[in-house]
Formats: sequence, C-alpha cells, structure tokens
Amino acid sequence: MGVLIFLIVVVALLVIVAIAMSIKVVKQFEKGVLFRFGRLVGPREPGLRLIVPFVDVLHPVSLRIVTMPIQSQGIITRDNVSVDVSAVAYFRVVDAVKSVIAIENVHAAIDQIAQTTLRKVVGQHTLDETLSETDRINLDIREILDIATVEWGVEVTLVELKDIQLPDSMKRAMARQAEAEREKRAKIINAQGESLAAAALGDASDTMMAHPLALQLRNLQSLVEIGVDKNTTVVFPAPLMSTIGELGSFLARETAAATSADRSVGTTKPEIRPLPNGAKETV
Repeated sequence: MGVLIFLIVVVALLVIVAIAMSIKVVKQFEKGVLFRFGRLVGPREPGLRLIVPFVDVLHPVSLRIVTMPIQSQGIITRDNVSVDVSAVAYFRVVDAVKSVIAIENVHAAIDQIAQTTLRKVVGQHTLDETLSETDRINLDIREILDIATVEWGVEVTLVELKDIQLPDSMKRAMARQAEAEREKRAKIINAQGESLAAAALGDASDTMMAHPLALQLRNLQSLVEIGVDKNTTVVFPAPLMSTIGELGSFLARETAAATSADRSVGTTKPEIRPLPNGAKETV
C-alpha cells in the first residue's frame, strides 16, 4: 500500500513537471519559433503556448527596435585626412524565422557589418563632405545595411553619425580658416558700409548746395548734440570755405586802408598859423 502511494505521488509530480515544461508564454513584443526534433514547425504568436516536453523547443524572438552603438572607427577620408567616426544604428526583426535560421547571432552580425559599412562609406567622401553632408552619408549606410540584412529578416530603421573626432592639427587649421573667412566678411561689410556712407554724403552735399539754409540747420543740430553732453566749451560750426573767404577779404581791406593812409601822410604840406604874441604855429 505504501509503495502504491509512493508511485502515485511520483507520477503526480512527473505530470506536474511535464505540464510546467509544456507551458510557454510568448510576450506581446515577441514571436516564438517552434522546433520539433530539430525541424522547424513554424512561428508562434504572443500568448500562452503548449509544447511537448523534450520534443519541442520554442525560441522567443524580440520584435522591438534595438539600439546598437557602432564603436569609433579610424577612417581615412578621400582627401587623406584621418578621422575617428562613431555612429548608432537602429534595427528590428521583421521575420523571426529568418533571424533564427539564417544567421547564428543577428546582433553580432549587424554590429560587424555596420562597422565595415561605416568605414567604407565615410572613406568615399572628403572631410568637408563628411562634416556637412551627414544626412546623405547616413542614408547611404542605411541602404547598404538593408541590402545585407534583408536575408536575415532584419530591417535597419535608422543610422546616425554620432561623433567625428579630428586631429588637433586639423582643428587648428580649420580654426584659422574660419577666422580668415570671418575677417574677409568683416572687410567686405565695412567696404560696403563706406560705399553707402559716401553715396549718402554725396547726396547730402548736393542737397545743401541747392538749399544753403540746410547747412545752417545742420549746424544748429550739431550745437544741440554738443549741448547734451554738458560741455564747458561751446563750438560754433561755420562753413570752412566761406570763413576762409571772409578772412581773406578782411585782410585785403586792412592792407588797402593802411596803404592809402601812408600815401595821404606823405603828400600833405604843413600849414603855418600866426599866434597873438607874434609867434607862429605849424599845423
């Protein structure tokens, strides 16, 4: 009787273990791939799935997007500049059966092919293109990876260059180039400003020549601007050429007056007047 009870208990335990081993749960973001005696049976959708213990093997495959960093690669660009480029790739499994059967480790395979593709694509571009045309480089890398991974049941959704490290000598050269470019733009802008200012001054001078009172109004405006600063010295602006002309006329008048006075003094005869006491006075 005791042996019979022991056997019943053992059988019950074996049944419980078998049931536990036969119950599998496939999560919502996964898809199961079922093998029976090593042969493919087919995919299994998410949910509670029953398999035959020791006969069936269920491989869960995640269908979520995977973020894979591509480690920095030492690359020589087309114009013979050595740069270190790192990137990041996003991919997801679209065919669970192919991802299990066609390749042993899909993650490692994509990592390796992404590194070689990154080195190949960047090496076909110059340094300036690598720095300025990253969108086109990202698209080229993605297209190459899609062609290689379609047989593995994997779709590459996005590839982005993450970091580009330049040599120190190249950084200094680019800094000098950028500084020279800024100086060139500053000189061009300064020259354009001088040209516009000269044209405006020419128009203003034409207006003042046509309207003389405009110059006097400008002088009064200058006095107002000087008075704002509360200066102790007041400057009265005057037209330079007219001032010089008036000064020359004044000197000419003074010189003529002095000459006529000298002539009048040299030609006048003295007048003799008699005094009451018999003396004479010379005038």
